[in-house]
Amino acid sequence: MAFGMAVPIAVLGGLIGLGGAEFRLPVLVGPLGYPARRAVPLKLAVSLATIAASLAMRSRSLPLAPVEPFVPSVLGLIIGAVLAAVAGTALIGRLTDERLERTILGLLLVIGAALIAEGFLPQDVQGLLPESAPVRVAAGVLFGLGIGLVSSLLGVAGGEVIIPTFVFAYGADVKTAGTAGLLVSLPTVAVGIARHARRGCHDRAALAGTVVPMGLGSIVGAVVGGLLVGSVSAAVLKVGLGVVLIASAARIFAGHRR
Repeated sequence: MAFGMAVPIAVLGGLIGLGGAEFRLPVLVGPLGYPARRAVPLKLAVSLATIAASLAMRSRSLPLAPVEPFVPSVLGLIIGAVLAAVAGTALIGRLTDERLERTILGLLLVIGAALIAEGFLPQDVQGLLPESAPVRVAAGVLFGLGIGLVSSLLGVAGGEVIIPTFVFAYGADVKTAGTAGLLVSLPTVAVGIARHARRGCHDRAALAGTVVPMGLGSIVGAVVGGLLVGSVSAAVLKVGLGVVLIASAARIFAGHRR
């Protein structure tokens, strides 16, 4: 079940430049039956393999040259996101199960709405930030702090937040923003995994029974999605997936609390 559900999620994630982790969380909590506190670190472990595979395949389907002007901004976001990921994993340990589930549900609903909004983004947007490299790097650190906090609380890569950041703040096109988002997500997720591992949140049974098959399915799906990225409209997918995420998160988490 973990493998079978991971494949289509990763295909869609690879097509729109996301890791797909926001869609794996309802699967882990719903059909696979994990409590939210255990699902978050497990999902981070799966996300790391998915992001790496998606980035590798995406680099073969799309040129990396458009990302080069945004490298300083990418580094700024990574710095902020990594710092916030360290603080966010500590925050999870302080929240009660009920408050953690409410926080996760609220964030998933916001992400679903953001995906729908992203589907209507124009391809070419003038960036709001000036061309000054120091300003862009400093803004990237601030943006990264918020992105890293969301990533650590949800166990997601944060691409659904990073993509509009690069589009509106830096003026990147949607596909370039998707690639930049994967570059930011990779170290952010790796730090989150390390922090959860230090807290003893990964057990061997869950790693072998869920993370490994879901990771393999995610890699297969990410490869397929990355190869198809140049031929499918990401805008249409985002609108549909945003609706699906809102409906599934509300249904599964509301039912789980009852």
